[in-house]
Amino acid sequence: MSGRCSPIGVVVNPRAGTDVRRAVSAAANVTVEAKANVVRRIVLGAMEAGADRFVVQEDPHNIVRRATETIRGITLEWVDEPRVFTEEDTVSAVSSMRDRGVAIVVVLGGDGTNRAAARAWQDIPVIPVSTGTNNTFPIFLEATVAGSAAGHVACGLCGVDEVSSPAKVVHLTFEGSGAEPPLQDMALIDVVAVNDPYVGSFELFDPATLELAVLTRADPMSIGFAGVGGRVHPVSPSDDAGLLLRFGPAEGCTTVVRAPTAPGHFDHLGLVEVRSLSLGEEVCVEGPVLLAFDGERKRRLGDATWAALTVCRDGPRVVDVTAVMKVAVAKDAYMR
Repeated sequence: MSGRCSPIGVVVNPRAGTDVRRAVSAAANVTVEAKANVVRRIVLGAMEAGADRFVVQEDPHNIVRRATETIRGITLEWVDEPRVFTEEDTVSAVSSMRDRGVAIVVVLGGDGTNRAAARAWQDIPVIPVSTGTNNTFPIFLEATVAGSAAGHVACGLCGVDEVSSPAKVVHLTFEGSGAEPPLQDMALIDVVAVNDPYVGSFELFDPATLELAVLTRADPMSIGFAGVGGRVHPVSPSDDAGLLLRFGPAEGCTTVVRAPTAPGHFDHLGLVEVRSLSLGEEVCVEGPVLLAFDGERKRRLGDATWAALTVCRDGPRVVDVTAVMKVAVAKDAYMR
């Protein structure tokens, strides 16, 4: 079967699961060894489905090399792009994977890693495997099964369109005299406006500085701002709606929610507005303000600059692993 299989892209964020939230909250550390083990299981699972070609990238810890050094019968196509050791490495790697004709990409990381992948390939066919901190977008699932599902898609057992649907994303368009390129951006889960002059550690948030959040989903089973929204107004990934939260001082708000803003870390958050957003409905954010995308501070809006935020369903095509495996069973893929 491998002769007619398309390659599978594998993205590993070496930083995922290692940031400062290990020091200030109860977030777990995801080691290099653990990531290598996940990659190994993905590759072995894909091989069982008939796939033998993988497009991968180098990383400072040689995670993919460690994972595959004893596996025979596979071809690794290495992405040869200059590295800058930021999320731009993921962006350039996924762009190369798309150009090389991969059928599907397995992404190991959190919300931020998947956002970087989607920046390169907006409707990327993806299986997002959770190895990060903010894990609302990725899925907690056994890597062996994730690899098998990727292999079945790569080998044509089922088409991506049959077993996936486009995710919602938040699109941002920047305007005004202070706007600088890029004039557009996006987030998979949330965009949060913070009244804070410093990017700082990228991941930390003081409730007193929060102004508003636009969410694609709100789930009480999540942490971060998707969890905050989920505790007052749940919105599922399948709902054709987003959610707007406007924050205020907890002591002055009639609505106050206590929620985990990081693993094991809870805050009281005052809400002055909680409102469902229609797809395509525009929310305006005016500077000066700092914007965070999917849990990481990324962009400052200066004076006389604003951003238009809209929730749309035109993001990554997240593959339903359960649906793939059901197709495989129905087609007797495991019968010998």
